[in-house]
Amino acid sequence: MLMKAANENPISDAFGVEGNSGMSHRGDLADLTAFIAVADELSFRAAALRLGVTPSALSHSMRQLEERLKVRLLNRTTRSVSLTDAGLRLLERLRPAMDQVADALENLNQERSRPFGRLRIYAMHMAAMAVVAPIWQRFLSTYPEVHLEVQAGEAAIDIVAKGFDAGIAPQDLLAADMIAVRVMGPLKAAVVGAPAYLTRQRPPRVPDDLAGHRCVQYRRGANGAVFEWPFERNGQSQKISVEGQVMVNEPDLAMRAAVDGLGLAYLIESLTEPFLRSGQLVRVLEDWSPSFEGVFLYYPGRRQVPAALRALIDMIRSPHGPAPAKGLVDNPFVAD
Repeated sequence: MLMKAANENPISDAFGVEGNSGMSHRGDLADLTAFIAVADELSFRAAALRLGVTPSALSHSMRQLEERLKVRLLNRTTRSVSLTDAGLRLLERLRPAMDQVADALENLNQERSRPFGRLRIYAMHMAAMAVVAPIWQRFLSTYPEVHLEVQAGEAAIDIVAKGFDAGIAPQDLLAADMIAVRVMGPLKAAVVGAPAYLTRQRPPRVPDDLAGHRCVQYRRGANGAVFEWPFERNGQSQKISVEGQVMVNEPDLAMRAAVDGLGLAYLIESLTEPFLRSGQLVRVLEDWSPSFEGVFLYYPGRRQVPAALRALIDMIRSPHGPAPAKGLVDNPFVAD
């Protein structure tokens, strides 16, 4: 529709035409587009072919537009079509605006096919570190027009209400109406400690040896339970209550405490790999380390998934194929 009516009517201003007080001079966007086609072609038949309508329907639309505006825009005979002076002035004012509309739609069309714009992800701390952080440098280098925002938290939230494009969490925390895609898992546990700490304490050979060690305790959630460390080997499983001077509720803090020599920490294998490679951490009890349910990226609806989100899912999944989830222990990093 054309913008305003009455004493702020841009068409009246452009044409020098006085409108009726309080009467709206508005044209449908479709009719204005049709007017531009007729003005370009100076032929109802050619314009109708361009727009995919019949010449009679196009002629009717132009008559309606002129009646609404109370201005003749076109001079027409059975042989020719030309613009009136008012039609020329309307065309001059319409064309830049319609070009902007066309550009906006073309940009939107391009965005559907290429990753572009802001992508907001909500993830559990563990998932943000284990899933997003390992690939974000490659992702942003590959798609420089994407601006990635990652917010980490342990609480289950409504990602739609909070304005997130997707979330990452274990499957049991997902809402039933979400589309879920496995992006990592099963996840393997790792017990690690700093070399300096393990020079002072004999490395544990079995889980029961942890009784003689300082361990970094982990509380699930701000006020949740302190979890017992699960272990499994040859079909035998057990849980160990550990002691130590430090308790945290985020895996990255547990890892930092282990790097600083404050004790052994129970973490996800993928989080510890950079520190194991650099020698800042050493792994113990590897043959006792179990696997547990991985994490899923979830988002609302299957239709019109943003290109940036599709690209992120593809990049995350590229080195991690979906894996069966049978015979796994409970995920110790999920709050009760």
